[in-house]
Amino acid sequence: MLNWTLAQLPDRKPIVGEAVRLEPLDPSRHANQIYSAVVGADELWHYLPYGPFDSEPAFGAWLADCAASTDPLFYAIVDHATDVAKGVGSYLRMSPQHGVIEIGHLLFSPLLQRTRHATEAIYLWSRHAFDALGYRRLEWKCNAANLPSRRAAERFGFTFEGVFRQHMVVKDRNRDTAWYSIIDGEWPARRAAFEAWLSSDNFDHDGLQRRSLADLRDGIEAGAD
Repeated sequence: MLNWTLAQLPDRKPIVGEAVRLEPLDPSRHANQIYSAVVGADELWHYLPYGPFDSEPAFGAWLADCAASTDPLFYAIVDHATDVAKGVGSYLRMSPQHGVIEIGHLLFSPLLQRTRHATEAIYLWSRHAFDALGYRRLEWKCNAANLPSRRAAERFGFTFEGVFRQHMVVKDRNRDTAWYSIIDGEWPARRAAFEAWLSSDNFDHDGLQRRSLADLRDGIEAGAD
C-alpha cells in the first residue's frame, strides 16, 4: 500500500522565484508583451499545434482561449527586473488521483531561450508540482523530431521513457511522441541540482555558468550513492 495523499490541482496564483514569476495568463496584461517577444520568430511554432499568428489580434484571441482553460492551465513567464512577460507555459493532463501532472505548451521567446530565467521557470513549475501540490510524477512530452525539446528535457533531469509511434496528427503531419518524466523519489536530487545551478555563485562576472546543470546533478547523485 502506498503511504500517499492525493495531489492537489494548481490554482490561479503566481509561482514566484528570484528572477521570474509564473503569473496566471491574463490577456489584458500579457498579450502585447508576449506577442512583441515572439513576433517574427515563426520557428517557435513549428512543433506546436497552433500558430504562428499573422496579427496581434489573432494572437490575442488565441491567448484569451488559453487564459480561459483550466486544463491546460496557462501561465505567463514574467521577468522580475523588467516586469515584462517573455513566454508561456502550462500544467496539463493533470491527474491528482494518480499523482501525475505534465509541463507543456512551452513558448519561450528568443528573449527567454538559453537563459537562467528559462531554467528557473522549469524549476518553479517542477518544485510547485512536487513540493506544494504533492504529485508523484512530472511528465514532459514532445514531438520525437523536436531535438531541442528533447535535449532540454534531458538537461532538466527528465528520464527518457520511450516513443509513442503515430501518437497524434498535428498540422496535417504525423507526430511520434517522446515521453520523459521525473518521479518523486528522484526529485530531491533534481531540486538540489537546480538550486545549485541557479545560485549566483555558479556564474562568473560575465554571467557564464561555472558548472553545467548535468554536472551538478551527476555530482549530487554520485554523493548520494
